[in-house]
Amino acid sequence: MLPGRRLLPQRAASSFVTAAIVVTTFGVHDVPQPPAPRAARDLHVQIFDCGYGEIRDVSGFSSGFDKGVSQAFVDPCYLISHPRGTLVWDAGLPDSLVRLPDGWAPLNGNIRFRVRKTLASQLAEIGFRPSDATYLALSHMDFDHVGNANLFAGSTLLIQKAEHQAAFSDSVLASSWGRYYEKLQSSKTIMLDGAYDVFGDSSVVIMPAPGHTPGHQVLFIRLPKTGPVVLSGDLYHFAKNRRLRRMPLFNFDREMTLRSMDQIEAFLTRTGATLWIQHDVEQYAKLPHAPASIQ
Repeated sequence: MLPGRRLLPQRAASSFVTAAIVVTTFGVHDVPQPPAPRAARDLHVQIFDCGYGEIRDVSGFSSGFDKGVSQAFVDPCYLISHPRGTLVWDAGLPDSLVRLPDGWAPLNGNIRFRVRKTLASQLAEIGFRPSDATYLALSHMDFDHVGNANLFAGSTLLIQKAEHQAAFSDSVLASSWGRYYEKLQSSKTIMLDGAYDVFGDSSVVIMPAPGHTPGHQVLFIRLPKTGPVVLSGDLYHFAKNRRLRRMPLFNFDREMTLRSMDQIEAFLTRTGATLWIQHDVEQYAKLPHAPASIQ
């Protein structure tokens, strides 16, 4: 999410197109398809409150529009449970911010970050230990998505090669937020170069969507009752940005972002998937949160 630094294992496919090929096994085209795997019927997602805050002037996140308009945001984390393992998607703001009742406002005070309850305590409430996570995947390596990443250093990290090359450079690791994920250096890591079928049954698929950062990625989940969903990362920050094709002024590559938007939108149309815009307050409020689970 943050402006400023743009960040510059192998069952991965070679391009975004492969993600669409993987998903054709779900029966989205008019051809005979095999029945959905039993594993998908046992799949569920839990959403955790990993911070929230306010942007005083949202124009920097909206292609320069809406100057002077304030915008609230949320910062969730997700636990995807599958019979073959578990995946933590995004690690939110650092739990340490819970000790700051007025929050933290870097970047000339334009953004104020707050944490009301630690991720560690929320996981403990459902009887889940960070060491229980089979996989960790981060949509990208910005501060508000990696804040608790070190908790999951014992998991297998799933990351696009371009993101890893930038995030784990010596200079970035020595920066103010490199410390929030530095322990992942020793994690087992699967380097991705495209789409990746996490559990091998096409029910949970990481898909590349670069542009916000070089190796930004989104997550497709085929939920057995809710239906297919895609977790957006920072492809869009708010529903309005999606409607108007707006993006942060500080994105790594504007044209790359637009291509990713087009590809993801086409994917959503083909599959009928719902996009969960992770930072969007209104959409987030309508979804059940942990300890409840979504199937």
